[in-house]
Amino acid sequence: MKWCHVPVAGCGILGVADASGSVELLRLVGPEKSRPLLEPWCSFSLGEERLALSLDWSTGKRGRVSDQPLKIVSSDSKGQLHLLMLDEAGPRLQPVATWEAHRFEAWIAAFNYWQTEVVYSGGDDGLLKGWDTRTPGSCVFTSSSHAMGVCSIQSSLHREHMLATGSYDEHVLLWDTRNMEQPLADAHVQGGVWRLRWHPFHHDLLLAACMHRGFAILDCHDVTEKQEVTVLESHKLPTSLVYGADWSWLVFCSLQPVPPASLPDIDIGDHVCGLKVAEDMRDSSSQPYIPAKFCDSDFYLKGANSDIRLLATCSFYDHALHLWKWEDQN
Repeated sequence: MKWCHVPVAGCGILGVADASGSVELLRLVGPEKSRPLLEPWCSFSLGEERLALSLDWSTGKRGRVSDQPLKIVSSDSKGQLHLLMLDEAGPRLQPVATWEAHRFEAWIAAFNYWQTEVVYSGGDDGLLKGWDTRTPGSCVFTSSSHAMGVCSIQSSLHREHMLATGSYDEHVLLWDTRNMEQPLADAHVQGGVWRLRWHPFHHDLLLAACMHRGFAILDCHDVTEKQEVTVLESHKLPTSLVYGADWSWLVFCSLQPVPPASLPDIDIGDHVCGLKVAEDMRDSSSQPYIPAKFCDSDFYLKGANSDIRLLATCSFYDHALHLWKWEDQN
């Protein structure tokens, strides 16, 4: 599941790749001061007798050129990639291209957020591949640097040429997309890397869901100079497998009003992201529900507490969703 990081027709849109072989979009709707609901919006079947294994939005960098349509890339259990375009007026998902990418399951497909005509894919054949969607099926490169199936890929939100990949081989590789012959850095996290997520605000933090080793937080700030990645934190769940992990995109603001002079010199309108957290804002029968706002720009409020680092993980055998607060001790 992935949120589109820009509002669509004034609503938040959640994309879901499911085991029935479909990509489904859900819309977050509701009156201004009541609890919002997710409702089905539109869907697209990738084909018969297959599982949809991943999806990614072309707007992952939280930006959108006004004349560019929203696109989704998805991968499936038959090794194919599917490029879809969202017709917002329909609404409907329109197929743009489908092509064979891997001999076995295509575990992951992802956009280059800085150059969205380029997508990457990873498969159970152990290969990482790059594709130019302007000529569908045209492979730009193939890498066998991972020793086992490639499960996770994410382009950096903040650093144009930085790409992270993860594999069953228990390694996270960092790449400069201008030279995909060999990775910049290699971090052994001691568990199969099923998901990777760059932090939305802290540019050098990378979160990895490491299956039987729980999750790990990596510091990648020295990667271009020293080719080093530091594991800042790891946490193992002894009776489960961590298959999902993501950072919170909320910004938690100070309880005190922020003076106008300290705000960015911009008309922020409805683009403020986050909640004011206080005892009297807890959900109860006597208090109104306070909704969060979607953020579609690259700034966040001065005075916001960016040291609060929340992340969530979901795990397999215990069927649990955990919310964590990580505080760097360095």
